[in-house]
Amino acid sequence: MTMSIILIVTFLAVLIAPGIRVINQYERGVVQRLGRFRKILNPGLHIIIPYIDNLSKVDIRTTPMDVPKQEVITKDNVTVNVDAVVYFKVIDAKKAIFETTNYAYATSTFAQTALRDVTGNFDLDELLSKRNEISKQIKEIVDTQTDKWGIDIENVKLQNIELPADMKRAMAKQAEAERERRAAIISAEGEKASATAVAEAAELLAKTPGGLNIRTLQTLEKISTDPSQKTVILLPSDLASSIKNIIK
Repeated sequence: MTMSIILIVTFLAVLIAPGIRVINQYERGVVQRLGRFRKILNPGLHIIIPYIDNLSKVDIRTTPMDVPKQEVITKDNVTVNVDAVVYFKVIDAKKAIFETTNYAYATSTFAQTALRDVTGNFDLDELLSKRNEISKQIKEIVDTQTDKWGIDIENVKLQNIELPADMKRAMAKQAEAERERRAAIISAEGEKASATAVAEAAELLAKTPGGLNIRTLQTLEKISTDPSQKTVILLPSDLASSIKNIIK
């Protein structure tokens, strides 16, 4: 009798064990019974009928997905390589399983197409300066398509915009020329300010009685602090002029 009970319990355990499933907090379980949709399992411990029920787990966390580099011809006929990243989230596990064979691959493929279509409608300058606007357009297009797959597109970000080599060199030369132009302007403005300051000082000294003599005395005072300097005799300007006339 005891042996029979043990055998029965063992048989039931072997039969039921494959049907014991755990759904994590970040997952939802889609149960199919004999090929037809049965129910959605929320996080926790569940028991399904082995060999009759089929369970598919769907991750409902936000998932970042790289969009491979795409070759794009801009509106002004410049060939560039552009890649992006898409952040998506499954909001309807049933649709994600039944409306497409592989929702992640389908989202990636459609995002690549949208990336080429949208960026091709912009000039190169716009492509470089309007990243947010372009990303928003791509997001809206992809989100509209993936909604029927139970996918929500949370964000799209353009990453790298790779320019042709010859255009990179041309832009580098242009940037260098711009830096040199700015440096020349700054230098010229500095010289102008210095010349203006000197002119204003000279004008002020000329208008101030004895101002030039005071400045000369200040200069001599600085020179006298150095014993190696020669002795300088200061003469009034009128006397100096008279001496010059006598010598002549």
